[in-house]
Amino acid sequence: MGSDVFEITVNLVKMLFIFLLMVQLVPVLVWVERRGSAFIQSRFGPNRVGPLGLTQLLADAVKFLMKEEFVPAQGKKLLFYLAPAIALVPGAVAFGSIPLSCPVHIQRFLMLQHWWGPYDFEFQSFHFGVGIVFVLGISSLGAYALLLAGWGSANKFSLMGALRASAQMISYELALGLSLVGAILIYGTFDFTEMIAQQAQVFNFELLGHAFHLRKYGILMQPIGAILYFSSIFAETNRLPFDLPEAEGELVVGYHTEYGGLKMLMFYIGEYGHMMVGSALFVTFYLGGYTIPLLTTTQINNLFLSMGAGPNVISILTALVFHVAFFAKVLFLLWVFVWVRWTLPRFRYDQLMDLGWKTMLPWSLANVIVTAVVVAYVRSK
Repeated sequence: MGSDVFEITVNLVKMLFIFLLMVQLVPVLVWVERRGSAFIQSRFGPNRVGPLGLTQLLADAVKFLMKEEFVPAQGKKLLFYLAPAIALVPGAVAFGSIPLSCPVHIQRFLMLQHWWGPYDFEFQSFHFGVGIVFVLGISSLGAYALLLAGWGSANKFSLMGALRASAQMISYELALGLSLVGAILIYGTFDFTEMIAQQAQVFNFELLGHAFHLRKYGILMQPIGAILYFSSIFAETNRLPFDLPEAEGELVVGYHTEYGGLKMLMFYIGEYGHMMVGSALFVTFYLGGYTIPLLTTTQINNLFLSMGAGPNVISILTALVFHVAFFAKVLFLLWVFVWVRWTLPRFRYDQLMDLGWKTMLPWSLANVIVTAVVVAYVRSK
């Protein structure tokens, strides 16, 4: 956690900030979902409670908190209460391990008649050298929440939704994981920070007599892997056109049919949290993470230096700039989630499983094999 009181305090505040960032983004995404669907369908959307319906979020929060606690008479009480907590935790923990910006370097400084530092604060809750292994492992625990909710509810619709959800997540986790293997082979590391640093590098090539200078973004190095991964995260987060576990016309609302109030809210936070994790991983692997295409860290540092800022202030402001760039990419992908939901129809269940096992899995395997052959050939030179 740190070597002194100041470093420990900053790390604790940082962890709390990143968790609250994910949680507080959920009501905003709900509002965007409502306004976005209204825009796509030529409706007004929420517009009565506050300007543009923004305070509808507060009204919904009060409604969730004030609802009566309910447990089905034949339900398993422990499992019923445990499921929402398990739905929330994996997304929050996984999101905390993804670097949201460049590290902040604080030089030695005097405060309260005491010298502090130097410090290096990473813009993430915790740093693992095998970050992607940890994220995929912890995210997969979300399937347990759906199974516990279905079984603990003692409701046939909930149980059927839970069975669909677990089968769907297992099926598409294979394609999702293999789609990332190609990028891992190219970068040669499991560390998110090292992946982002490699994508910040520039490669030069000529085409039709013109010279091009491009960053080594994963979407250029692994276009097929990017498409397969982006398709898989829709299925992993149970979003249209892969929302068979929540198909209202067939299963009422699926695995959380019997839930309401705060427990229902925790499922929503978990679902949107997994959407954020999936989007953040896509940005990290394929869009250069927090890097900005036309700007380097040195250029941003020099800009703040010309304004007369000190070294510690420059490091903090530079991290904030990259953080904004990272979240701009993530928010765009989250909008694509909304866009797709209100544009495409739902698959039939057999179509969903056929796509996962007969199309996406073979393509993912082929992509890994071709990438491995090319990487081995290039490195042998």
